[in-house]
Amino acid sequence: MILQTGTEELAHIEMLTTAVALNLRGAADAVQEGVGARNPVTAAILGGMDPRHALSSGLYALPTNANGVPFDTSHVYASGNIAADMYTNVAAEATGRVLATRLHALTDDPGMKDMLSFLIAHDTMHQQQWLAVIEDLGGATANLPIPNSFPQQEEKQEFSYAFLAPVTEDGPVPAEGRWSSGPSIDGKGEFSIQVARPLGDEPVLPAPIPEGFAQTSQMTGAPADLDRRAPPRGPRRRARPTAAGVVSVMSSGKVAVKAVKRGASSKPSTVQKLGVLGAGLASELVRQSQ
Repeated sequence: MILQTGTEELAHIEMLTTAVALNLRGAADAVQEGVGARNPVTAAILGGMDPRHALSSGLYALPTNANGVPFDTSHVYASGNIAADMYTNVAAEATGRVLATRLHALTDDPGMKDMLSFLIAHDTMHQQQWLAVIEDLGGATANLPIPNSFPQQEEKQEFSYAFLAPVTEDGPVPAEGRWSSGPSIDGKGEFSIQVARPLGDEPVLPAPIPEGFAQTSQMTGAPADLDRRAPPRGPRRRARPTAAGVVSVMSSGKVAVKAVKRGASSKPSTVQKLGVLGAGLASELVRQSQ
């Protein structure tokens, strides 16, 4: 079924690229005399048409979206979990149908309307199709929460079906609805409302290391070495990781997130993998977690 639907979707790409190529013919006239004449906003957008359509493809379709961003696999979602992927498919078909209906309302060309009507109809079918697969798998009760292979007793179950409301005691009443009371959708719990509250201590972070070249005020405004600092007095305590310490390491302009678990090795090689800029903080988190 998935292979057959995938083949159909490839055919949809051919249909859409043909439609784009046909619509690009005489595009300037269409802007002035067609939809642009009825909608100044649309005229302004289409008047700034991506010049690559003319320069790079000779007014044929390009593998890009309407803003010129190339299509790639970043918008393909394949988690390896069949239930998660089916729900993702439903969302994709829903937003795709929304777009197709907007295009249908935008055009007055009979051929375009006919093609879009077909695509809209099959988006209807595909939404139902993926929901039917979920039903075949046992429905929401059997599949939620996803993944259903993770034992729920290992999650903090006091929050599993709690709607967290970040409000103060004298603030607005938390939003209520189906999600705030009654049985959960999966039938495994009862919805409730909880006022969000801090669950840990205020964190005490080290100063940036010199190699990071932060501002002087940043480097002198926090302790350079938490190991040498006297423990704080009073109710304020140093935050300790309860499950994992998260270290953000700047490397080549990207943020790499590493988790330092309780009992993790403090060997230099482990810290080195996090990069020079995060080594100090990583060492502290490893030390705390032991």
